[in-house]
Amino acid sequence: MSYTCLIIDDEPLARELIETYLDKLPDFELVASCSSAIEASSILNTTKIDLLFLDIEMPVLKGTDFFKNLVYKPQVIFTTAYRDYAVDGFELNAVDYLLKPIFFERFFLAIQKFLKQEKKSISYDSSEDTIHKKTDFVFVNKAKKQIKILFDDVLYIESLKDYIKIHLENEALTIKESISSFEKRIDKRFIRLHRSYIVNSEKITAYTKNDVEIGRIEIPIGNSYKDNMLAYFK
Repeated sequence: MSYTCLIIDDEPLARELIETYLDKLPDFELVASCSSAIEASSILNTTKIDLLFLDIEMPVLKGTDFFKNLVYKPQVIFTTAYRDYAVDGFELNAVDYLLKPIFFERFFLAIQKFLKQEKKSISYDSSEDTIHKKTDFVFVNKAKKQIKILFDDVLYIESLKDYIKIHLENEALTIKESISSFEKRIDKRFIRLHRSYIVNSEKITAYTKNDVEIGRIEIPIGNSYKDNMLAYFK
């Protein structure tokens, strides 16, 4: 299993050090390394991040204040040169709190804490009593608002170059995000059947080797996706 990571730190050397450490871990993918919380906002709005490395003391906006206001909060490891912020970090349910300079042994221990929490989360999510609070909706950025989209309401997603159109039961929303990026934020009920289309498999009413139907809507199956699609239906 691979985990996506984002680094936010105003110190270039601090970012480079964490990047070097992450390179040693094959199951961790660095999505981006940002110098400010503001720069990272658009990435967090469009890309699923599993683990955030967040510096606390930064200009303009402190890391703790930024994290408090996130709609979707990934797991976070706070980094700082100041011991005084430890309580703030743990009050926000941080995985860990790393004091600079960060040595690899201490960094690796924080990663093990993260993996332990993830294992517990997966175990809980697989139980019969699970309430799927993270897998049945997504927030999208539209007109400077974060709009909640329930997966049950989505029929299909259509790519429009740098934008996507999310077709719902009674409306359609066009947002600026790539279809590949959005695909990472949705669950397994959605199937990519064309470079320009993702469909909600629960909404499919009929199919052939060339297309699927959702009611009266026909959506083509791309040549490179046909084998996977036919295998899925079988």
